[in-house]
Amino acid sequence: MNLELPGFDEFFTGKTDAEKLQQFSLARVIAVNKNSFLITDGSNEIFAELTGKFLFDASSPLDYPVTGDFVYARVFNEESFAVIDGLLPRKSLLKRKMPGKKVDFQLIASNIDTAIVVQGLDGDYNLRRLERYLVLIREGNIKPLLLLSKSDLMSKSEIEMRVDEIRRLVPELEVVSYSSLIKDDLEKVRELFTPKETYCLIGSSGVGKTTLLNSLLNKEAFSTQPVREKDHRGRHTTTRRELIVLDNGAMIIDTPGMRELGLMSDADAVDESFSDIYSLALNCRFRDCTHTREEGCALLEAIKKGELSPERFNSYIKLMKESRFYQMSYLEKRKKDKEFGKMVKSVLKNHPKK
Repeated sequence: MNLELPGFDEFFTGKTDAEKLQQFSLARVIAVNKNSFLITDGSNEIFAELTGKFLFDASSPLDYPVTGDFVYARVFNEESFAVIDGLLPRKSLLKRKMPGKKVDFQLIASNIDTAIVVQGLDGDYNLRRLERYLVLIREGNIKPLLLLSKSDLMSKSEIEMRVDEIRRLVPELEVVSYSSLIKDDLEKVRELFTPKETYCLIGSSGVGKTTLLNSLLNKEAFSTQPVREKDHRGRHTTTRRELIVLDNGAMIIDTPGMRELGLMSDADAVDESFSDIYSLALNCRFRDCTHTREEGCALLEAIKKGELSPERFNSYIKLMKESRFYQMSYLEKRKKDKEFGKMVKSVLKNHPKK
């Protein structure tokens, strides 16, 4: 067993299957393609595919490997090809609702210690979108960090106003502003990355994730694209989720820009991200208060007194409704999938091949 795998720590040591290790070795997924994977055994990068057994047993996107996963793999052809037969339990998982109308999860990355949200101090800056990111991160059992890029576009006082605005909403959130054009700023950001820990960069296209990554690597390893002046959006520079190891041993998973951030999170994750509102709601007169028109609603009273902004309140209500709706839809879908699976097994059992 190779314990030199990047990111393999005490959490995983006690969660390995000794029986499986007699046939397979451990590896970490560093990139996911459409029908294949790139894994590392700590020394080599190896092209890999899933075994037939793995494909047969998987019943949900949650069952498939994602960048950051530790897997059981068997290597062939002088370490040029491998098959993946199973996953180790995940320490953390970053996921969202699949874009579009389909009600299912899309996995972003796993086994992350810190998720870094990057927002540009231009037209990209958006508190409501930040709240969505924080719900996703907290549900995944991951520490959040916010980087405000393009600080050269604003005066110091304007940046401080933005940071104060964020800290009023999320006091415990670490916020760092920087410019990729300023060497001292980049050094400040570089110091945030702890050796042997795994980080994930998330944010909209054009916020500077790829530029930052190139700066941290001290080379133009990844191509960048200019943002559109009209709406400050960029084209997808990053096309897949990929794990990169920095010189100090810290690992970063870069991700494509996200334009849809649908939530299928548990209500507890929303409450945790809106801890100020949750605390106020405990003082509502009725335990099942809907916070819409009830007499004695502590949230509505706080809005009247100016203690809670209507924008943050509306964001909380919207995210809670969205989360509950998609959770119910997903559970109904899973129930139908299980019933269909039982029917297929029953048919196969009663009509065996001759």
